[in-house]
Amino acid sequence: MKRLLYQFALVLVSCFIISSAYAQHATYIGVQGGISIPNLTAGSDNQNPLANGYSSRLGADFGVLATFQVKKTFSIQAGIDYSEQGGKHNGLQAFTDPNPMGPAFLYANFNNSAHLNYLLIPVMARFDFKLSQKLNLYVEAGGFAGFLLSAKSVTSGNSPVYADSLGQEQVEPSESFDSTSSIKNSINTFNAGIIGAVGLTYNLGAGKIFIEGGGNYGFINIQKYAADGTNYSGAAVAHIGYEYALHCKKK
Repeated sequence: MKRLLYQFALVLVSCFIISSAYAQHATYIGVQGGISIPNLTAGSDNQNPLANGYSSRLGADFGVLATFQVKKTFSIQAGIDYSEQGGKHNGLQAFTDPNPMGPAFLYANFNNSAHLNYLLIPVMARFDFKLSQKLNLYVEAGGFAGFLLSAKSVTSGNSPVYADSLGQEQVEPSESFDSTSSIKNSINTFNAGIIGAVGLTYNLGAGKIFIEGGGNYGFINIQKYAADGTNYSGAAVAHIGYEYALHCKKK
């Protein structure tokens, strides 16, 4: 964690030096919070049933940010966010057969939710468009580095066990799937991808409040082992926040 904070500090210092040299307007620091609607996308050539069939779940997304206004309509923004990602797979689905002499997969009808918590460090270019004296529209986009903080699988339900994906060949009577287990050792600790948002700001005293909607998508397969298939993490997010002006150069 200390190393991550050190790397983030270097990003902020670099942005501050660049923006201080060219800035014509304010430098802002702020906080934001909201919801994350993540999902796990299977690779296009993925044939592993363990990685297929995920849908979205709800999570939290919040953090701090710094916006360096280079020109009146252009800024550089860096931040650090806690982002809950993952996905859920409910219904008839595959699971690994615990018997090494049995088939690769068995099937059962249960609820399965993957909770992946990341620290994201985004750096984005931002463009502002004035709508009125106090209201601005902005668009921002860039990239992020992601670091896995924790990962767990939460399953629940009772179901017979089947040998086939259609649930027609029962091989075991009903059993419980209520379980919570750490899967951090099977998930890659680093991710990187694209991030962006569209939002509105409203000037309020020395700062401004904002509301935005956007998303992020990782380009690195989160699965560490080939036996687990191929999945890519991503999320739609919605934030509300506040930015405070640290300084403002004269025009």
